[in-house]
Parts: sequence; structure tokens; C-alpha cells
Amino acid sequence: MRKSYRVKKEAEFQNVFEKHNSVANRFFVIYQMEKPDQPHFRVGISVGKKIGNAVHRNWVKRRIRQSLTELKPYLKQDVDFLVIARPRADGISMADAKKNMVHVLKLANLLDSDYVEGEDTNEEN
Repeated sequence: MRKSYRVKKEAEFQNVFEKHNSVANRFFVIYQMEKPDQPHFRVGISVGKKIGNAVHRNWVKRRIRQSLTELKPYLKQDVDFLVIARPRADGISMADAKKNMVHVLKLANLLDSDYVEGEDTNEEN
């Protein structure tokens, strides 16, 4: 996922947190903020220190990024959102990460209704 699709600055993270429109499941919490003037979505990923050491945290972040890359064509475009991994996400498999990401994105209404579960989209961007 290109850098233009990422929320990186602390002030931008705080903006999304302050809107406090959030949903959660056992593995992830999503905070979202509408940005109607934005051409595409942006995502910030946060994995706390309760999830193992740096190797484990980076491993979880890679799983989240890969799930979002596969779901990219189906994501709502005019929004900034943050994905926060809960401690339970330590050691999550790729299949479970994607399944739970789809679940929490549907709860947040960030996933298009034309997404078909189990559909494989190998789109690289």
C-alpha cells in the first residue's frame, strides 16, 4: 500500500480519535472519520506494546496491511480510519486476520456491499 494511503502524523491520529466513531471485535478496533474532500481512504495502524516484542508487532502490522491491500477495491474511499490491534491479535494467522478485518470493516460500514466473502483479489497497488 502506497504512502499516500497512510495516516502517519500524530495530529492526524488525534483528529480521528477525537471523532470517536469506533467499532471493535476480538482482534481489532477501528476508529473512523469522514473526509468528503479526499480522493481515497487513508489508514493508520497501531499495535501496542502488549503484543510481544518488535518482531511480533511488525508481524501483526504486516498481516493487517496485507488484509487491507486485498480489500482495497471494496473499501469506502472518503474516510480516514485507524486499525488498532488488540493483544489477542498476537500470532493471528493470515486467514483469521482477513476474516476478522472483514468483520470489523462491515461493522464500521467501510466495506462495499458488493464484497463477496471468500473472493480472492490479487490486485497489487
